[in-house]
Amino acid sequence: MLILALESSAKPASVAVCSDGELLGLYFQNCGLTHSRTLLVMAESLLANLGVPASDIGLVAVSRGPGSFTGVRIGVSAAKGLAWGLGKPVCGVSTLEAMARQSPDTVGQFPCVLCPVMDARRGQVYNALFEWRDGALVRTREDRAISLECLAEDLRALLAPAPAPGGGGLLGRAASQAYLVGDGAALAHGYLASAGIPCRIAPELMRYQTAYGVALAAMGAEPVPAIELEPSYLRPSQAERERENRANL
Repeated sequence: MLILALESSAKPASVAVCSDGELLGLYFQNCGLTHSRTLLVMAESLLANLGVPASDIGLVAVSRGPGSFTGVRIGVSAAKGLAWGLGKPVCGVSTLEAMARQSPDTVGQFPCVLCPVMDARRGQVYNALFEWRDGALVRTREDRAISLECLAEDLRALLAPAPAPGGGGLLGRAASQAYLVGDGAALAHGYLASAGIPCRIAPELMRYQTAYGVALAAMGAEPVPAIELEPSYLRPSQAERERENRANL
């Protein structure tokens, strides 16, 4: 099945076309242009250059958050419009899971905790934790908005030596380090390293969220009709916070 995937949850934007997990094409840019100007243009151009008619797409996939409120809204709206127009189902996936999916399973040989991180501002990051087990991605923490201090404490407990040979607590073994991906990876790396948390940062080419990861995550997720797709913000928007503050005055 051909999947058209969209990713616009942060500054980078990308579009991918995949066939049963095989990447046929990927457009990626990290120039800061408004996604409302670029995302659909990138999708149209990619399909044209691949020679793939839009009608051949079997599923539209999109990162539904967490991430930038504006970026997530643009991506979800674009995916719903495309799916509606094509008469195809749509699949919204976690931005954080999509980043973990595109991380090679070879990093699990170290072993390590996959740690996607996005800068959520206001002293927090969007984060979840994963690991590769026998070629399968396993989630060990749900998507959350968390301070770097709390993330450091969580990782410190997970990366503690196993109590006995063959042990390892939550991960079933003693993970040796955190592997950081995402647009907040550099920010997290500086903090975690200074806190004494063993960690390493993904190379820049593999660091950012991409539509390829979205397509991989969508392969194991349940599609829905376009009308049912909703974003996942994890936190109230600034407008919602200000409205609540005014109501409490």
